[in-house]
Amino acid sequence: MNPPRLGILLSGSGRTLQNLIDRIAHGRLTAQIAVVISDKELAFGLQRASEAGIPHFHLRDATAIWQALREYQVDLVCLCGYLRLLPIERDFAQRVLNIHPSLLPNYGGKGMYGSHVHEAVLNSGDRESGCTVHICTNEYDRGEMIKQQRVPVLPGDSPDSLAARVFAAECESYPVAIEQQWQLLQRHTSR
Repeated sequence: MNPPRLGILLSGSGRTLQNLIDRIAHGRLTAQIAVVISDKELAFGLQRASEAGIPHFHLRDATAIWQALREYQVDLVCLCGYLRLLPIERDFAQRVLNIHPSLLPNYGGKGMYGSHVHEAVLNSGDRESGCTVHICTNEYDRGEMIKQQRVPVLPGDSPDSLAARVFAAECESYPVAIEQQWQLLQRHTSR
């Protein structure tokens, strides 16, 4: 089975992109990052892509994004802190993944990202949080779940301390979910 060609969409610093770059380099994720696209021109994630020698673009228009993903023959699209709702094209159904910093369906939806999620978890009094990798649909955070990983909420947690534990879980979960989804898609196409 050939490793998947990944298209990464991001809006910010590219920490999740860097995690995937590092895991591929160390043989802990069998994949190739074909292209990185950001909806923000000055996103630091574009610099990370440049430093890794990965083709990268600033694109906001959905048509242009899908065109670039097709041009680079992307097998799986991974949202890595991409904050816009991207209408999923039919030929990419089941091939667009997102990682969300909560245990969906809790604390998902429009505007629920980053510290907003961690503040909501802490304000609720929940004893655990975590991350969810899911298939993207045309609604925020509503697609089929592929993998969840739980982390405890500790006494005295701040949004930053909780975010650090959740991000560590994301770094483990996303590569596993990418490989699981790719294997599933390969099984379906071989039938």
